[in-house]
Amino acid sequence: MCSNQSINKHFLYPGTIFAEPREYQISTVLGSCVAVCLWDHVACRGGMNHIILPLWNGEGLATPKYGNIAMERLLGKVLSIGCRRECLVAKVFGGANVSGTGLELYMIGDRNITLAFEMLEEFKIPVVANDVGGRVGRKIIMNSKTGVVLVGKGKKVALCR
Repeated sequence: MCSNQSINKHFLYPGTIFAEPREYQISTVLGSCVAVCLWDHVACRGGMNHIILPLWNGEGLATPKYGNIAMERLLGKVLSIGCRRECLVAKVFGGANVSGTGLELYMIGDRNITLAFEMLEEFKIPVVANDVGGRVGRKIIMNSKTGVVLVGKGKKVALCR
């Protein structure tokens, strides 16, 4: 059955998180950044973060541009909209070492990937899909109700269930 109801859309900017109880199509574009999608398969709700750098060093503001802050805040946000920790699964995307940015010298993409997987293990949230690393950026689109994520790299688009 087709629905004429349009889905709410939200573009996730770098260094931010998003999770709402209503259905959303959340999209973002990633280079060396990493996005973690958390989804509760029972409540059919979820959210996403967009990590720029792996660790906050304690100086300045503790914003979600840093992976350790973004992961904690995303978990707190999805729990606040009715998700249950034991029902959460994760999908992880991005972390390319894109040449020409200067960031590849520091392997920021690899460090962002490592941080995301380590924190998900610490949270005891299983990773059910991922598309990380390499040298090509990605565009991802997550449906927060179904948990389905579309991944585009170059001219290719794949479905991550």
